[in-house]
Amino acid sequence: MRSMVTKPLSRRGFLAALGGLAALPAFSGSTLAASLLNREASDGVPLFVSAYKLENGDYGVGVVDDLGQVLARIGLPGRGHGVAVSPDRTRFVAFARRPGTFAVVVRPYQDVEPEVLTAEPGRHYYGHGCFSADGRLLYAVENDYAAARGVIGVYDMSGRQVQRIGEIETHGIGPHDLLLAPDGRTLVVANGGIMTHPDKGREKLNLDTMAPTVVFLDRETGDLHASHALDASLHQLSLRHMALDGQGRAWVGGQFEGPETDLPPLVGVFSRDEAPILTEIPTGIASGLQNYIGSVTANASGEVIATSAPRGGQTLFWKADTGAFLGAEAIADGCGVAPIDQGSFLISDGNGALSLVEDPAQPAEILARPPGISWDNHMFALS
Repeated sequence: MRSMVTKPLSRRGFLAALGGLAALPAFSGSTLAASLLNREASDGVPLFVSAYKLENGDYGVGVVDDLGQVLARIGLPGRGHGVAVSPDRTRFVAFARRPGTFAVVVRPYQDVEPEVLTAEPGRHYYGHGCFSADGRLLYAVENDYAAARGVIGVYDMSGRQVQRIGEIETHGIGPHDLLLAPDGRTLVVANGGIMTHPDKGREKLNLDTMAPTVVFLDRETGDLHASHALDASLHQLSLRHMALDGQGRAWVGGQFEGPETDLPPLVGVFSRDEAPILTEIPTGIASGLQNYIGSVTANASGEVIATSAPRGGQTLFWKADTGAFLGAEAIADGCGVAPIDQGSFLISDGNGALSLVEDPAQPAEILARPPGISWDNHMFALS
């Protein structure tokens, strides 16, 4: 478990010098803002990135440390959702919430303006993406809404400006999240199965015929290597957010669109060559989750999986190798979850708090509650 060692004085002095700059509107254009994210100045401190909403209705994405302090933030043109972090941790891309059409590329260690990407005509973003292993390509899940099919937009990140160079079919509807498998070539995609159209906003158009899947694709050829669906009785369990465990398997959280009185399994484990495995949530806990899993993440070793259930105010923890339920932590509207180290997690919530969880059997420790901020659905490790 994480040791609560006193932080180095050099870092304390550095953070104390921030003063009122914790509310910086942007990274670029301020040498001090850049220094907040300088690797030497921050003494190797873990950093995290998450979308947020301010009291005045503005949206943005912010960087916080493992003490919950907001180090820098940048405005977004609308509500954000997920973030893709490059393998070398020098760039991240914040995506609009579905059906948004913007994504913002931020290079926090360079004094350059963020680059705004706009979805191709006939496409919108679903809120998530990932990089290739070498960081040259960005993959973004998108909706080809006229054809009612999911695609992955492929973007070249190597030039001075980002270029969309193609797309890959996801062989499903409503691709929500995607991951790069440990082999560096396979993309794992959670097709949520829900048909939408931007003319209808976020309205779900096919609840009776949903067909969610988790697919494994070759990122170079687009070939479909495997497609896994759940039993027909679970066709309304929209498969949404994912994380890889230490064995390279995808843990997937579901959001159930069927009868509220049903208690379906909400977390499954998917691998390319094996049938899905559904975990068991204790009935006493499952009945209070409102059939909704938000974020899914793994600790640094991939041995522990955390799945947040913001509508139920619980974050559930699992032993990855056996699928055993380890316990639940009560955090009201807690959704964003990111690993701090081998044994602890940082959890953000819609009430603005950032909490430390070291042991599901012990109460979470609220580290900070920055004024005027409501954290959005996801949090990602930036360093």
